[in-house]
Amino acid sequence: MRIYGANGMAGTSTAATARRARPGAFTLPQAEPESAPAQSGNVRGVGGIDALIALQGVDDPAERRRRSVNRGRAALDVLEDLKLAVLEGKFDSSTLNRLKTAATGLKDSSGDRNLDAVLAEIELRVEVELAKLGSHATI
Repeated sequence: MRIYGANGMAGTSTAATARRARPGAFTLPQAEPESAPAQSGNVRGVGGIDALIALQGVDDPAERRRRSVNRGRAALDVLEDLKLAVLEGKFDSSTLNRLKTAATGLKDSSGDRNLDAVLAEIELRVEVELAKLGSHATI
């Protein structure tokens, strides 16, 4: 194991220097100092924030499908809550806000044509309910 000094060269001790000074003593030939690898000036490594942003852009098809299914289920749950609230006569504005929120993610593509078709039907139903509730809210 070599111990390098601050300048990257192997340090020489005073005892080693003293041993070399004695005539007739066994000495090893001095090794050439190792040169540092050449640095390329324009190469910039991807690190930190750049790497995180690049990883966020990578979208796994299975993950996209899972998110789309979750959005569809959430929209169906809100539609069910709306139906129950209307039947019970307990409709409030929070249900309307939840319905608007559920409508936002339904337009994103899942990568599966069949799932996208079902989500489009759910989105249409949500938009119809929002239109109906919007006309009742203004009266």
